[in-house]
Amino acid sequence: MQKDSFLYKVYNLYYDGFRHMRLGRTLWAIILIKLFIIFAVLKVFFFPNFLKQHAKGDEAGYVATELVDRSQ
Repeated sequence: MQKDSFLYKVYNLYYDGFRHMRLGRTLWAIILIKLFIIFAVLKVFFFPNFLKQHAKGDEAGYVATELVDRSQ
């Protein structure tokens, strides 16, 4: 990669910035823990699989009938 290319400059900016951060590793750990909580824990407890509970195997057919019934 050429040193005067845009992608190299962007990569170098982030690499150099994160390398010289004092709390960088701690902040990234907090970010990753928060993302895990958001996507794993909240999904399990607050967003159940509605189709699996109501469709009983034929998800496409269930969605089609619901769309037709609601459009009328």
